[in-house]
Amino acid sequence: MSQFYAEIQGSRGPATRQGTKASGLRAHIRGWTVGVRVVLEHENGEDVCTVFRTEGSHGGTADKLLARYTKASA
Repeated sequence: MSQFYAEIQGSRGPATRQGTKASGLRAHIRGWTVGVRVVLEHENGEDVCTVFRTEGSHGGTADKLLARYTKASA
């Protein structure tokens, strides 16, 4: 069983991915000028979710932290 599981839906149908405690799971969902990066990791015995705002596919400034939480802080 995977520690992390992701599902995404687009014009070509759904796709899923699995992540382990060691690999984590990362996604960057974006348009040309705006997007979000989501990172799921296992740190110090708990799952941690971190969400960043990005400037999309064209790049630009560094990602901006929007949220970071665990089950204990949610």
